[in-house]
Amino acid sequence: MTATSSPVVVEKTGAVATITLNRPDRLNAVSLPLYDELTRSLDAIEIDETVRAVVLTGAGRAFCAGADLKEHGGGDTAGSREAYVEVGQRVHRRLQLLPKPIVAAVNGAAVGAGLELTLACDLVIVAEDAKLRFPELALGTFVGGGTTYMLVQRVGLTRAKELLMLAEFFSGQDAADMGLANRAVRADRVLEVAQSMAEQLATRAPLSLALAKGLLDRARHVDSETALAMEADALLDCLASADWEEGQRAFKEERPPRFTGN
Repeated sequence: MTATSSPVVVEKTGAVATITLNRPDRLNAVSLPLYDELTRSLDAIEIDETVRAVVLTGAGRAFCAGADLKEHGGGDTAGSREAYVEVGQRVHRRLQLLPKPIVAAVNGAAVGAGLELTLACDLVIVAEDAKLRFPELALGTFVGGGTTYMLVQRVGLTRAKELLMLAEFFSGQDAADMGLANRAVRADRVLEVAQSMAEQLATRAPLSLALAKGLLDRARHVDSETALAMEADALLDCLASADWEEGQRAFKEERPPRFTGN
């Protein structure tokens, strides 16, 4: 998987696409080429109707060690800094708005920009002993990718302030305990568990999944009346779909449904 020089590798197995950050010699630290390739990969996955769910992981012993500081040292300009921030924000927006569910398989260290990437995913499986950290404030910089609101939604304001302001390391098990991750497992099982979860997601009706992802992510921005109206519209869309008819037939025939996304 790591033989290619591409900073991002995509492999498809059935209805699941696995995206691997592929800079193991740099602990998969993010760079402009990596961000660009990740965006292109997500663009291709969105229009590929055979892909129903996505796994995001890292090659080697880390998930992502954050920004590649070698690429941020000396000679940078205001223009290059703005370009880097814009590309990073574009990647996070792409992950968050992709209508297909994304499972982060955090196989090792996830620091800074790497940990921010996991927040943009829908579900997170993490190695129990993985080292995690938001170091930005300790380095005199700042988080990106919507971290200030995504983190509050995952762990609450009090814990979010602690994680960002103190900038201390915490473990994968800590992440699961505080709600930052869904499950913490042995490092050698992270990818297996994440892919199994993605395979399960891939059996769900694509329209229902896309609507659930969109409405859940918007829930923090709407009041109860708006949420009710949005849910009613989503339900009507599903009730008018061929997949709803298939779901009913499968239930009556006591078999797994075969959803087509229509």
